[in-house]
Amino acid sequence: MFHSLLTHPNSLFGQFDRLQRELDDIFGTSGLPSSIRSVASGTVPQINVGRTPQSVEIYAFAPGLDVSKIEVTLDRGVLRLAGEHVQPDADSERRRFYARERATGRFDRSVTLPDDVDPDHVKASYRDGVLQVSIARREAAQPKRIAIQ
Repeated sequence: MFHSLLTHPNSLFGQFDRLQRELDDIFGTSGLPSSIRSVASGTVPQINVGRTPQSVEIYAFAPGLDVSKIEVTLDRGVLRLAGEHVQPDADSERRRFYARERATGRFDRSVTLPDDVDPDHVKASYRDGVLQVSIARREAAQPKRIAIQ
């Protein structure tokens, strides 16, 4: 049973949803970003970007990487993460895969940072498959408590 007319497959909204999916298939836009801040599905590594009053925090989820092959650069307010996912047992001819869901090969992600970050205070660490980059915010950008007189 359908809980609402909005979820009924033959409703007006259901028809619009079907039309949108068909147009995406025809024009090949189903894998493209849906907004200015999103990226295409399958983009690696997946990242979370957030901020605290003291810093901007970036978490990149990239398990199985060799730390010596990860490049983290900060240039003119753009943080760049680059590296390579190496395929395990790539030389083995006897091994056959029935499903392979992990992306392999080079990756390169760039994140535009706010103007208040301090490029002289950047820390990066890699632990349990998560690359964490912490960039301090300038002292002038820190919230200040103002005393009332």
